[in-house]
Amino acid sequence: MSSVGPATAPEKSSARGHPLAGLFWRIRGLRVGSLLAAPLGWLGVVYLGSLVVLLIASFWTLDEFSGLIVKGFSLDNYKTIITEPVYRRIVLRTVSLAALVTITDIVLAFPIAFYMARVARARTKGLLVVGVLMPLWASYLVKVYSWRTMLSTDGVINWLLDPFGLHVPTSGYIRVWIVMAYLWLPYMILPLYAGLERIPNSLLDASGDLGARPWRTFRQVVMPLALPAIAAGSIFTFSLTLGDYITPQLVSNTQFIGNVVYANVGVANNLPLAAALATVPILIMLIYLGIVRRLGAFEAL
Repeated sequence: MSSVGPATAPEKSSARGHPLAGLFWRIRGLRVGSLLAAPLGWLGVVYLGSLVVLLIASFWTLDEFSGLIVKGFSLDNYKTIITEPVYRRIVLRTVSLAALVTITDIVLAFPIAFYMARVARARTKGLLVVGVLMPLWASYLVKVYSWRTMLSTDGVINWLLDPFGLHVPTSGYIRVWIVMAYLWLPYMILPLYAGLERIPNSLLDASGDLGARPWRTFRQVVMPLALPAIAAGSIFTFSLTLGDYITPQLVSNTQFIGNVVYANVGVANNLPLAAALATVPILIMLIYLGIVRRLGAFEAL
């Protein structure tokens, strides 16, 4: 009969963790905060910090005699933007273009997104999603230069319109509108597609059972439910149009806010005025985001 020795206490692990490990394990908020510290720090320092510097620089002035920047507080740049008719026209032109591009993309994107979400089969739906995403894989500059070639006097569009006695509009505003509506169209299709796909079939069936015709179902059921997705897509199309300066510079000679900011930073070397002009799209977008937030756009993103 074997004898059983006295019970011994379990040996303590020789490989103990760092003292902070237990603290991080007990406090969940500390773990989450440590994980988000780096990206939030980057956002706060680089992104928001640069906006603060931009705002501060907008109150500086440029000495006309020496061409040096005077770092003080002055509202002269904002007074120039408000009082000078040329700057008022540029701001109104830019905002109207952003609104026009947004409306155009809504009209073009809605039937495409509706077909993808409610009509197409699974295989066709996948092909259509790839087709919408494919233009985003191409370089921005390649697409703009391609449209510049097509819109030229001897371009393919004039060649197609010539038998009908038509030609490409010479207005720079219209050219920029066409190109930007093409560039930002996928950013409207994808949120709309996601929003329309989330509409329950039971609501559409219930509307039909209650005697509503397709057009009435579209107006009173589909559109209200798709409105947050439309607002979400419009954030992209409106803001991207508002701040773009490359497309207007390549396909037209018409001046928009982005072009004027670029010119004042480079050729004119008037950084304070450029900073003041750059705050205009920021203020416009803050107002616009407040409007679309009430429409539930952030819930559809």
